[in-house]
Amino acid sequence: MTKAEAKSPVAILVPGHFNDHAIGRIDKAFRRLRIERADPSLVTGEMREAVRGIACFGGINAAMIDALPNLEIIANFGVGYDSVDAGHAAKRGVMVTNTPDVLTEEVADTTIGLLINTVREMYAAEKWLRDGDWVKKGNYRLSRLTLRGRRVGIFGMGRIGLAVAHRIEAFGLPIAYHNRRKVEGLPYEYHATLKGLAEAVDTLICIAPGGASTEKAINAEILSALGPDGVFVNIGRGSTVDEAALAAALESGAIAAAGLDVFADEPNVPRSLLDAPNTSLLPHVGSASDHTRRAMADLCVDNLLSWFGERRPLTPVPETISVKPRA
Repeated sequence: MTKAEAKSPVAILVPGHFNDHAIGRIDKAFRRLRIERADPSLVTGEMREAVRGIACFGGINAAMIDALPNLEIIANFGVGYDSVDAGHAAKRGVMVTNTPDVLTEEVADTTIGLLINTVREMYAAEKWLRDGDWVKKGNYRLSRLTLRGRRVGIFGMGRIGLAVAHRIEAFGLPIAYHNRRKVEGLPYEYHATLKGLAEAVDTLICIAPGGASTEKAINAEILSALGPDGVFVNIGRGSTVDEAALAAALESGAIAAAGLDVFADEPNVPRSLLDAPNTSLLPHVGSASDHTRRAMADLCVDNLLSWFGERRPLTPVPETISVKPRA
């Protein structure tokens, strides 16, 4: 790299739509290049030579990484990065960062709201009022389900899972969990298998990350183990659920209700789930407040600034933690 090149603003590629606050900060510190989507066929010759960083909502595969030979860092906006090929990035010497911690409390709050909404049918009760049925038909029916006496299982006891567990404790409900391995020091009951957890509880909250190891982990067998009074809540990744099996379980009464903030093919939600009267559905809003998204944007850009300024990442993902800056 020549001295002139070293002094010129670093080129950062931003695929598709991105957070406005993040874009404002990128534009002040870097040279932003825009591309309609993360597609190698759209990468220009200038981009191949100039781009040293990517700021994105995920969706960066091996081919996209290979299309940018001078790429040094992928700053992912969000804690989940299953749609970034971090393993390939590590092989190429490319750092990958995400935005943990800053969204933990917001997502945990949303999880509890979704759980209560699902169990107590708040969505249907509000519709009853807004449609004028309270006046025309009288009081909304008694909800069949309640949080009282429930046993809660958490699939994915990471930062967000722990924050959810702390909130569940305030309701006076027992908590169990399943992870790939037991978390030392936690007072909650650990189950070595997801089926074992589902058999032990009647309320299952999924906060597990996406990826091949969790693909459709919530299937007909797990839902059946949860039981006819079972409630399933998913705030993690839609890919962890066999949505056809879930729809069938809701229709047959194999479980009682489901609350979902994430789906396998967003923004497309299966008609069978939309039509189910015992579902509470949200459009992936777990961290979607101005406060939290701004904090996520700041951490995303701060990773870029730290990498190109101090030559270190702030929040590297485990797969790339050993990646070193290029000379």
